[in-house]
Amino acid sequence: MNWTLEVVIVPVSDVERAKTFYAEQLGFHVDHDTKISEDARLVQLTPPGSGCSVVIGEGPVVPDMPPGSLKGLQLVVPDIHRAHAELAGRGVDVTEVQIMGENPSPTDDPLDNVGFVFFTDPDGNAWAVQQISSRA
Repeated sequence: MNWTLEVVIVPVSDVERAKTFYAEQLGFHVDHDTKISEDARLVQLTPPGSGCSVVIGEGPVVPDMPPGSLKGLQLVVPDIHRAHAELAGRGVDVTEVQIMGENPSPTDDPLDNVGFVFFTDPDGNAWAVQQISSRA
């Protein structure tokens, strides 16, 4: 049996601000923006090429988590320098490329597996982006 992770709920304080950040600055696709009731709204966004989406929202339809409390979310890209340039070009406050340890599976590109950049969303939810150009 396959088990797939398809949704991660990201706690935010302002759904509209977060939607703008994830859609316009990160380039995530807005799958849907659903107003369930006067006090309940869900927005699902998916990174390009991903099988997993993030959901932001308000009201009783989302878990009670403090905005900005989610740490360690990770995206994977085949080219960390290109990802860095895209994020910076869209106004995301992203770190410079960092090498985290030694490459456990040496490849032609020394940044594979160990090249990272980091950023936070407007609430402080922390994201990493890792370079993996291919999986063995």
